Amino acid sequence: MKDIRPKLIKLLKEGYCTPQIARIAKKLKEPSTTIHYNIKKLEKEIIKTYKAVFNYKEIQEGFCVFMLVKLSKEEYGNPEEVAKKLINYNCIESVNIITGGWEMIIKARFQDQDKYYEFIKSILKSKEIAELRTLTSLKELKTEFVNLNQT
Repeated sequence: MKDIRPKLIKLLKEGYCTPQIARIAKKLKEPSTTIHYNIKKLEKEIIKTYKAVFNYKEIQEGFCVFMLVKLSKEEYGNPEEVAKKLINYNCIESVNIITGGWEMIIKARFQDQDKYYEFIKSILKSKEIAELRTLTSLKELKTEFVNLNQT
């Protein structure tokens, strides 16, 4: 059979997932129709997307970092514009504008430190970033509200 796992992983990361209505109905002891109705209502009101949570080592994204970003004086008052450029990188999982001496915190995933180094070299060419501090994740225990230690 044809192996399309890399294509599936890409789509699942982009939000091509759906809830398992029968499984939810069983857990909540409610009819599937009630679950379906309420999920559709939530999708209209507050659910942005569904996303798969992976064993990131298995999909070659096991090197996780958090980057604290200080913007240049020219961009200091415009963090959203810089963030809009950064979110286009596939390796970046989240971008948050923050307080506390830094303008942004970025969570990103890479195959290894060499791929991270290549990424850093490319974004530091930009004049928008004045300083960058990296915090390397040694072990991820919970992500996307999922406990990764469950078996």
